[in-house]
Amino acid sequence: MPTLRIPGPYDFALSSERFRAFGADVVTASRDGGLHRAIAGREVRLEPARGGVRVEPFDAAIEPVARRLLGLEHDVNAFRASIGDPVLRELERALRGFRPMVVPDPFEMLVGSIAAQQVSLFAATAIRNRFVERFGERVGTVYAFPRAESLAAAAPEELTVLGFSRRKAETVLAVARELPELAALETLPDEDVRVRVTRVRGLGEWTADWFLARHLVRPRAWPSGDLALRKAVSAFYGDVDDVRAFGRRFGPFENLAAHYLLVGLRVR
Repeated sequence: MPTLRIPGPYDFALSSERFRAFGADVVTASRDGGLHRAIAGREVRLEPARGGVRVEPFDAAIEPVARRLLGLEHDVNAFRASIGDPVLRELERALRGFRPMVVPDPFEMLVGSIAAQQVSLFAATAIRNRFVERFGERVGTVYAFPRAESLAAAAPEELTVLGFSRRKAETVLAVARELPELAALETLPDEDVRVRVTRVRGLGEWTADWFLARHLVRPRAWPSGDLALRKAVSAFYGDVDDVRAFGRRFGPFENLAAHYLLVGLRVR
């Protein structure tokens, strides 16, 4: 079976931890030491292998999505070599081999962020799963995340019964309508992306920052408004008055620093 080469050290189990941390995920399912996900209309299994990750089936349609999912855009080795902060250096040693995974689909990233607003990540996962099962397509043992077009005729009430608030349901539908524009943000500077994302009613700076961090893989994204990241900063550094300004100490790798802090808080 083909293997995607990943610069070492690499720890697949640690890198995929978030797909187990908050309950079963019907889109990226963690099972028997691997991940299962619908890619290009087929169920694909990704599992650790010598030198990287084995992907089956594998072809030209699957490869770019698998590479994005596995976070190969993150320059982890440059990040590791640049760390000057002693706390983060020790954390990187404890998490050696961690490479944050990426949400490859913009609609999936934004709907997931909407579901997670002001609720626990366990609750958000459950709501998201119900949404996927209602509007997505089953592919083998997993579901492909719904396409925005599948919500074209949906009413807010069809989402509120799944656990979304009325406001969140309306935001999901607004994102579905505006997705062509939102999916085209990849070429824009970070600040322009923030402006465009927050133009959608119901999407704020928190969502824009996570869109930059976990979908666009922008190295300087720093979701300072995220409660879990604030807790992680406090746990590792003590009281910090201005978390956004604090992130500059990790530049130009704020995104990777945020992921290491979050995972470090969960697994330490």
